[in-house]
Amino acid sequence: SSGINAEWPLRPGSQPRKHTLQPIVTGTSVLGIKCRDGVVVAADTLGSYGSLARFRDISRLMKVNDSTIIGGFGDYADFQFIMKLLEQQTIDDNVVGDGVYRDAPSIHNWLRCVLYNRRSKMNPLWNTIVVAGRDFAGKPYLGYVDKIGVSFTDKSVATGFGSYIAQPMMRKAMEENPNMSVEEAKRLMERCLKVLFYRDCRSLNRFQIGVVTETESSISDPISAETDWSIGANPSGYE
Repeated sequence: SSGINAEWPLRPGSQPRKHTLQPIVTGTSVLGIKCRDGVVVAADTLGSYGSLARFRDISRLMKVNDSTIIGGFGDYADFQFIMKLLEQQTIDDNVVGDGVYRDAPSIHNWLRCVLYNRRSKMNPLWNTIVVAGRDFAGKPYLGYVDKIGVSFTDKSVATGFGSYIAQPMMRKAMEENPNMSVEEAKRLMERCLKVLFYRDCRSLNRFQIGVVTETESSISDPISAETDWSIGANPSGYE
């Protein structure tokens, strides 16, 4: 006998744990900003397979309900799993039919629990989620939660490379114009995403913008930004 048990693959617990050890197909920066009459969130449509710009038409924004939009950074498969969980929650709420829905703070806190729970099992969902929307009082809400359950709210948030490049741009714009309108915030997002396309090799000049106001909760069709690589000759000091 060779000593090999043919039944080994079938025994319970005999297979290795299939935890996510590193993200595979990933999305980069998600940006969010509060403004006078709502919240604006934006993300590009690229799914990178390592350093390969493999999938150029994926949506990393999801409309959860009429009060909330989320954006996902990190592993796209894990983000799809989160979207399925939220879709089932929305279906359950509609089935009950009592008119009660989950506002943005409720969804933000629920995501914090889910992500922290998975982290505690040493099998994290490899995502950072931006939650944009309104609370039950109709006030704009913007939250952030990462793969280990760290969460906070702020006037502007960014994930990934955007936290280094886009976040300072958004903070400066809010200092100069603290009463920013939704349209001004959308133009700011376009500018930030264009700069990220120039500076972040995992980004794309094709993106979507989500808007949540008292009268609207929508995600735009993909928008392509005009780019000009002739500016590459202008920076100096890197010789």
